[in-house]
Amino acid sequence: MTESSAQQAVVLCVDDEPSILSALRRLFRPQGYRVLLAEGGAAGLEMLAAEPVDLVVSDMRMPEMDGVQFLEQVRERWPAVVRIMLTGYADINSTIGAINRGEIHRYIAKPWDDQDILLSVGDGLRRKQLEEDNRRLDQLTQDQNAELGRVNIQLEVALLELQEVNQKLQSANEQLQEGNEVLEQRVKARTQDLLTANTKLGAANEQLGSANEQLGSANAGMAKANAQLGAANLQLEENFALSIGIFASLLELRDGGVAGHGHRVANLARRLAEKMKLSGVEVVDIYNAGLLHEVGKIGLPDALFGKPESLMSGAEFEVYKLHPLHAQTALMPLGRLRQSAVIIRSQHERIDGRGYPDGLSGFEVSIGAQIVSVSSMYEALVAGRLAEKEYSTEEAAQAIRLTAATRYDPEVIEAFELLLVELAAEALADIEVLSALLKPGMVLARAVLSPHGSVLLPVGYSFTTPVIKQVLEVEQRNNMQFVFFIKKPVADKRRAPAKV
Repeated sequence: MTESSAQQAVVLCVDDEPSILSALRRLFRPQGYRVLLAEGGAAGLEMLAAEPVDLVVSDMRMPEMDGVQFLEQVRERWPAVVRIMLTGYADINSTIGAINRGEIHRYIAKPWDDQDILLSVGDGLRRKQLEEDNRRLDQLTQDQNAELGRVNIQLEVALLELQEVNQKLQSANEQLQEGNEVLEQRVKARTQDLLTANTKLGAANEQLGSANEQLGSANAGMAKANAQLGAANLQLEENFALSIGIFASLLELRDGGVAGHGHRVANLARRLAEKMKLSGVEVVDIYNAGLLHEVGKIGLPDALFGKPESLMSGAEFEVYKLHPLHAQTALMPLGRLRQSAVIIRSQHERIDGRGYPDGLSGFEVSIGAQIVSVSSMYEALVAGRLAEKEYSTEEAAQAIRLTAATRYDPEVIEAFELLLVELAAEALADIEVLSALLKPGMVLARAVLSPHGSVLLPVGYSFTTPVIKQVLEVEQRNNMQFVFFIKKPVADKRRAPAKV
């Protein structure tokens, strides 16, 4: 669209039926819109007061506050918001009321046609953009007119000065008639004045040139400082990400459990968020939440570390359930991790309301919290952190499917199933290589972790001759053996023998 759609358009859907809200969210999200949901007019007004909204889609028939009353308040308090009404009744009086009092952009009968409502929403957003463009154009015209007025004033002042010069010239002509001697003297005096003025002007020009050189030097210094600042900011971002990774590794060192659990949960959650086409900011928040989802366990007693939940007593489990609250309290002072802290707090909530610590349900359980929950549960089952045995990947997936309807939104489970298929295909594509067989150009398919879980070499790292030499030296010095999972080259796949 235009400049406003370069940012993400925000659409608020208001209806007392959760199924209608879910249908609208599934319809609008693939269009790139940010979708907010409110179960009733009062909740919709609270959302409008809390954050900016571009377009509202409201049902007509709702308890307590109907669509006409709601849209009328939206028009009065937020006139720039585009208003669309949904109605399942052929009530001409209600429709007229919505048009007159709510000044709606369009009304659409239920059941709606998906293409029709998408075109209506797109048309409303374009209309809002055009109105904003017109306002900016009007303001630009006013500014230009004001500037033209200032220029006219300056021209009038210059004209007055010119008139004064003409008067002086006329007086000089009159004096010319009095005598050539007086004229010559005045010419000589004027010539001398001009020489003096030229000398001063030359000096001023030299000073201006020097000032320009100084300004150029200052600009160069500023450009260098900006470049250094950019590099410093990049380094700060890298250090921040590294610090989070180290912190997660230290937590696993305290836990004494399976190395790299936090990194695996974070990578699985990131891929799941990307598959659901969440925004870049949401993906980063979810990745950090996955990396630090167990940070609140630092405050647990030693006896609970590494103990499966199925083996905990009732009292132990009550203490264990406090770890999401401890995590949020620890992370909230860090501005960059506030949203991740909120996700971590809700990682054990369920859409049926039987989770902890807050007993949230339905839309109250954020998509980010559900993504971290299913990712950590899958990895914990495979690693034996939830039960007395380690599950295979298929057993872990089946265990999640058994309770999926009470824990997760169907969209999350659908994306998770697709991701499991990709992970299975990637596992078949990896090959195991000992360090002695490493060659330059080989690419890591899985991260190399230290015994304590810290990342030594990341996924996608391409080996070079110096690094291979260092690996061999470390193995010889510490009397140990590394095993690397390498991505199978494309050429090898082409040469694979055909099945007979």
